[in-house]
Amino acid sequence: MITVRVFVAGGSGVLGRRLVPQLVARGHQVTATTTGAARLGLLEKLGADGVVMDGLDALSVGAAVAAARPDVIVHQLTAISMAHAGKPDIKHPDRWFALTNRLRTEGTDHLLAAAEATGVRHVVAQSHASWNGIREGGWVKTEEDPLDLLAGTPAYGGMLALRHLEDAVLRAGGAALRYGAFYGPGAIDDQVELVRRRQYPLVGRATGYSSWIHLDDAASATVLAVEQRARGVFNVVDDEPAPAAEWLPYLAECAGAKRPLRLPVWLARLVAGEQAVVIMTQGRGFSNAKARRELGWEPRYPSWRQGFKEELAQEPA
Repeated sequence: MITVRVFVAGGSGVLGRRLVPQLVARGHQVTATTTGAARLGLLEKLGADGVVMDGLDALSVGAAVAAARPDVIVHQLTAISMAHAGKPDIKHPDRWFALTNRLRTEGTDHLLAAAEATGVRHVVAQSHASWNGIREGGWVKTEEDPLDLLAGTPAYGGMLALRHLEDAVLRAGGAALRYGAFYGPGAIDDQVELVRRRQYPLVGRATGYSSWIHLDDAASATVLAVEQRARGVFNVVDDEPAPAAEWLPYLAECAGAKRPLRLPVWLARLVAGEQAVVIMTQGRGFSNAKARRELGWEPRYPSWRQGFKEELAQEPA
């Protein structure tokens, strides 16, 4: 294995904390960023050289990348946690994802400019593929299918930000990894709490599909993309895209909660907004065949059924 110097932008985030140790375990030299000095100790414990960086400040990004002299940049910059974005607000994704959208546009541009300035030849970036496949044709989409931009809804800006990130990274010869909905340590605690309070209802017939991915499997696919200098778009999802009518009651069962309530579409639209209705009734899942075939990736958790059960079984009593 050739040692690679890897710069993980967003190394202290929910995925970064699972990715950094896997890179280190493979013998790579990792520099990982965080937004505040308080997390530098965490990054050191994970085996990385930590650095404070503001992803929206071109000078900060340029200086951090130049000092690290990486071979590869991994772009995991988001601001979806409650610490950055506040309480999840699916009715107003334009507000909830405002900072993340900037990191996926301005932040992406800053990282690519820094890569060009310092001679970094490969970039791997976080995209998203859970429920947001184009709403036509079959229920499961490949990398050849476009993402749904949800034009005319509050989610439109976020979908445009994803398109900007993917287009920019692909033009630079890099890889955009479309991760499914994350679960794993710290990823869905807020959702599980809503399920237990019976505040996460099914909508209509709940036929909309979603794709899931355990954080450790997302990280392992990212390591392969780094080591293989992968190019193009890859869906990093598990083997079982499924409708909400299947995965949400199962999540409730694993969490020891009562079966979710069910809302009619018109009421859900008023209470939770258009994006929630689309996810529950029209969402499209994704196929991981390309990632398996071209990266040689094999998820440890091939189904959310196994993953949900194991994850929630580990919760303290």
